[in-house]
Amino acid sequence: MTRTNADLGRLVLRFALGACILFHGVAKLMGGIDPIKQAVTANGLPSFVAYGVYFGEVVAPVLLIIGWYTRASASLTAINMVFAIYLVHRADLFKLAASGGYALELQALYLFVAIALALMGPGRYSIDER
Repeated sequence: MTRTNADLGRLVLRFALGACILFHGVAKLMGGIDPIKQAVTANGLPSFVAYGVYFGEVVAPVLLIIGWYTRASASLTAINMVFAIYLVHRADLFKLAASGGYALELQALYLFVAIALALMGPGRYSIDER
């Protein structure tokens, strides 16, 4: 694999992850985060922790897309996904979906792509590399 192909692959991963997570963030900007506050406090955490979702689902995805502070943004996205899985999806952690796939395959995909980007870095087509 050439460096160009590897860098293009990182660009595709950054854009895909950033865009998909950003849709969730926009929904929270428009609809609020009251359900997240309830989930956070129901798990014994202070309600201000819920505001972290704005960083994990709005700020970090935008930074991923443009390739600025990519490793930190990808790490923040991974942390956001760990919180989402714990707070909302932990009952499905060891379940299969009706179609036979893993019940949390989307969340797992987001989590592991974010971890991969945090490890690999942004690639040449990013602000970080300029």
